[in-house]
Amino acid sequence: MAAAVTAVAAAAVVAGVLAPAPASAAPRPDSVQQRLDALVKEDGMPAALATVKGRDGRTRTYTAGIGNAATKARVPVDGQVRIGSNTKVFTAVVVLQLVAEGKVGLEAKVDDYLPGLVRGEGIDGRNITVRQLLQHTSGLPEYVDRDTVLNAPERYYEPRELLDAALAQKAHFAPGTQWEYNNTGYLLAGLIIQKVTGRPLGEEITKRVIDRIGLRHTYFPAPGDMTIHEAHPKGYQRAADGSLRDYTELDPSWGWAAGAIVSTNTDVTRFYGALLGGRLLPAAQLAQMRATVPAEAIGAGAAYGLGLVSRPLSCGGVAWGHGGTIPGYETAGGTTDDGRAVNFTVTTIPDGDTAKHVDKAVDEALCR
Repeated sequence: MAAAVTAVAAAAVVAGVLAPAPASAAPRPDSVQQRLDALVKEDGMPAALATVKGRDGRTRTYTAGIGNAATKARVPVDGQVRIGSNTKVFTAVVVLQLVAEGKVGLEAKVDDYLPGLVRGEGIDGRNITVRQLLQHTSGLPEYVDRDTVLNAPERYYEPRELLDAALAQKAHFAPGTQWEYNNTGYLLAGLIIQKVTGRPLGEEITKRVIDRIGLRHTYFPAPGDMTIHEAHPKGYQRAADGSLRDYTELDPSWGWAAGAIVSTNTDVTRFYGALLGGRLLPAAQLAQMRATVPAEAIGAGAAYGLGLVSRPLSCGGVAWGHGGTIPGYETAGGTTDDGRAVNFTVTTIPDGDTAKHVDKAVDEALCR
């Protein structure tokens, strides 16, 4: 289920150093609202939400559609959602903080921290670096099985069980020779964080990132927590017959370091602004995070750093960040060098054409 936890969607974040203005509902329909309305009316998304920080420095929130397909309840403004693979950036930040503290080395081998753990056909932790885990150049196979997750969303997984599923497969290529997106590298990054700090991954992400920059509506779910805590739109998967299956409550343990976090569009933009504004990492580690390799599989001109994606904008320049997909929700967004920022969410995983429409909405919001 690379498509379910991964989905590096269209864009994401570069530099916002200014604190965002208080969020406010958009006073009238504009191009962003029109895009959200189209995603609902034309593309069939149950709901669409957005947060946009414009050239004027103001932050606006938008909604379209229904928050509950059964009751037809309205979409909560800036409601909480599962942000999928945006979680990878939180995990990468903690690893790079440990690098700055001299506790982890980017060129160190996985075996330096998890001796003997990573072995398989063509797989050897003595030959894979921490950098390769974060940059998707390790050659490790994917651990997520889409059908298993969709058929048993309430099932809990230990990280070691997920790792065993990956190690039962053959390596996809020799470390450092290619780029291929997978969740297994971030699973190992989470295990390294726990080994080095002696504390649970969720606790380290909360202390070092979420609490540090005051993300009040963001959390890493505790083991067994299947709920979304605050007001939220329900998340759905569309069945073969066109009906919607509710995946709002699920156990995100299979996403763990690669995809478990719950947040809001506004908190996501604040996170990326704080990160790329230098509030979470020293300059040297932030520069490493933004050192990229080509990642054309994501899209034309895309490149991948240590948890960050850069993608060109139609109006010139680039946007940095990530994006995420998990059953029920897809998020995509970005921030430009001059502080413009957006984050969009739709409440079911879109197909190819609709995904392109989400990407276009991001680009237009950043370029308008």
